[in-house]
Amino acid sequence: MTLEESLLKTFASNFVVYYKAHASHVNITGRNFYSDHKLLKKVYEDRQEEIDKLGELLRTIQVEMPEKLSEIMDLSQISDDLHQDISTGYLDSVLGDLTMLITVFTELDVIASEHPVHSDLANYAQDQIRQLHKWCWQINATLTSNIIDINPGFKLY
Repeated sequence: MTLEESLLKTFASNFVVYYKAHASHVNITGRNFYSDHKLLKKVYEDRQEEIDKLGELLRTIQVEMPEKLSEIMDLSQISDDLHQDISTGYLDSVLGDLTMLITVFTELDVIASEHPVHSDLANYAQDQIRQLHKWCWQINATLTSNIIDINPGFKLY
């Protein structure tokens, strides 16, 4: 895969994650609505900010940003399916997408590292990997049950 192809795939995959996190933010319901709604907002705002940065990085290597949503979907490694089961389904879905996005940014890092003139792209990819790991940790912590085991067989929620 070329650097151009990898950066286009990264742009498109990030765009889809942004959209799905935003849709999840708007549609989430349930007992933990307020905190989940706020967390998803932070995730989608973070991913939205990267759309412009990735677009500009594409232009620095003389590649145009995709102009059609169908092009973005063709390039993305992440599907546009949004799980709509119980309220944690949205968080599970976004967590899976962020995990996949880590893989996409890791591929960009490897390819950019092979081109010393584009070490800035490798550094950018590494920064994004760190941020994505943080979002995964926060969503995973949100999804983790807070059960205290006081007595075997008895669970206090």
